[in-house]
Amino acid sequence: MRKLAFGYSTRCNIRCEHCVAAEDIPDNKKMDHTRAEKIIVEMARAGVGGISFSAGEPFLYLNEIAGLVKLCSQMGIYTRIVTNSFWAKTAEASHGLVSKLKENGLCQLRLSYSRWHQKHVNQENVLNAAVSCQKIGLDYFVSFVTDFSLEDDPYEQFLRDHGLLFFPEPVIYAGRAASFKPRRILTDYQANCCDMNPYLTPDLDMYACCDAGNHFPETDFFFLGNLNDRTMEQLFIITETHQLYSLIRTMGITNIASFTGMKSREIITYGKCQLCRKLFNSPESLAKLRNEVSRLAAWSR
Repeated sequence: MRKLAFGYSTRCNIRCEHCVAAEDIPDNKKMDHTRAEKIIVEMARAGVGGISFSAGEPFLYLNEIAGLVKLCSQMGIYTRIVTNSFWAKTAEASHGLVSKLKENGLCQLRLSYSRWHQKHVNQENVLNAAVSCQKIGLDYFVSFVTDFSLEDDPYEQFLRDHGLLFFPEPVIYAGRAASFKPRRILTDYQANCCDMNPYLTPDLDMYACCDAGNHFPETDFFFLGNLNDRTMEQLFIITETHQLYSLIRTMGITNIASFTGMKSREIITYGKCQLCRKLFNSPESLAKLRNEVSRLAAWSR
């Protein structure tokens, strides 16, 4: 099933140090609503079965997003909204908004949470939003962004104490988080395959990976094109037939790194997205992989 992260707007009402936003200057781009509706219809025709409304804070445009969710529901598209829960200050306010979205056909809420988010949004908001989902019967989970330090323990304990469904998500050292000192990972040697769901920006640029986006300035490796120049079907065909993209999904980034000559003991000091950036944001490394992609594809156990 084709899936896509839909960046309706880059506007956000909080500024977290760990955010993958590309620049320090606030970027408040927004997609034209009528164009967004047409794009969703085009996505349905192209076989897109799942859309995640992300990028900025979608609830800043609640009525518009609710309308797009309803359209997706009518087109048979699964929908998720990624939110910082600023709107869930009380149980009553939370219940009202979650009810509205459920009525419009929303399938899931993804609640962003971390020690950086919670400098701006009370963690009780996340609890209110999760409890509303539980009571109303809307699927949800808490995305717990962490660098796996001791500082995160009380935040994780809060989630456990309240029985909330959550999944740890590693910090991506890009955007504002590029200034962070990465922790040495040192974990088991694993493939690190990536689903690479594409990301559509408010400017209608489309990238092959929702996490990479425009964070590969040296090579623009994941840029697919713009909807003003190509159709949604054409852009999806690019990401589905690109040899290196396919190998990232099937072979995994770790094995590709080993193929390039990186030592195993060095590879395990990188997180998945860090390793991907090292390989594909380097013109030299990328040129080598493109020249040897057939040999790489045949390089297997």
